[in-house]
Amino acid sequence: MAETRHTKVLIIGSGPAGYTAAVYAARAMVQPILVQGLQPGGQLTITTEVENWPGEKHIQGPDLMVNMQAHAEAMGAEVISDYITSLDLKARPFVAKADSGTTYTADAVILATGAQAKWLGLPSEEKFKGFGVSACATCDGFFYRGKEIAVIGGGNTAVEEALFLTNFASKVTLIHRRDTLRAEKIMQERLFKHPKIEMLWNSEVIEVLGDEAPLGVTGVKTRNVETGEETIVPCQGFFVAIGHAPASELVKDQLPLHSGGYVQVEAGSTRTAIPGVFAAGDLTDHIYRQAVTSAGMGCMAALDAERWLAEQE
Repeated sequence: MAETRHTKVLIIGSGPAGYTAAVYAARAMVQPILVQGLQPGGQLTITTEVENWPGEKHIQGPDLMVNMQAHAEAMGAEVISDYITSLDLKARPFVAKADSGTTYTADAVILATGAQAKWLGLPSEEKFKGFGVSACATCDGFFYRGKEIAVIGGGNTAVEEALFLTNFASKVTLIHRRDTLRAEKIMQERLFKHPKIEMLWNSEVIEVLGDEAPLGVTGVKTRNVETGEETIVPCQGFFVAIGHAPASELVKDQLPLHSGGYVQVEAGSTRTAIPGVFAAGDLTDHIYRQAVTSAGMGCMAALDAERWLAEQE
């Protein structure tokens, strides 16, 4: 029989924002329940070296998330491996239904669902997903030992993925539609110095090429955005690293969004347009998008929720 559970604070999502919110909410003795979602630990579970987390010169992304979960649980938060399929914010208590069949009712909700990888939207990309096309170098790079790889993108994600993939590949071609990268300068320096990496500037991917039996990528067809000239880049792996889209599907018709789907919060707080509903991390942040800023917002959300609950009582 489906179970219904009530909590003062329901936290949806388990990246740095969600786990930090759980630590602070648990310390405030509101006995929060955190539902992890489809990707427990969020984007950091597909990141290798994290070198910008204060207090850690370098730590593996998955290890950092394991530590954060353990901290939240040690403080008294209940962490549940499940994901929320629907959320009703029309009336309090708010009602969330989970994939397992459990229904959660909550006096306050903290949204920390993060963001997900964007894709190019090509039919050929869809066809070869999992058969040479990936958006996660740390998940799939191992499969391309000694092979040629192409990466598309121009920000930190693309440069990180390209550098990481040199651990396996014989050659990495980074394709970017402009003639300069958006990534941090220190990362660009590493990229340009690397003997295995070649740049293809002012280019976009128009088709993923491959074999039918067995299904697999053999290359990508690119087009120069200035001259229109088409080129084939041979590769056995193609990694898409063009950014992320906020995971706001649960609330897209219930809360105001901005900048392509990010949940809008009041300036200087995590309060959304609905009293008792708070949002933190990459779900709201289209500017900084760092683990440490997400964690900071998770702290803010828990404190905002605690104060709001106290006002209601």
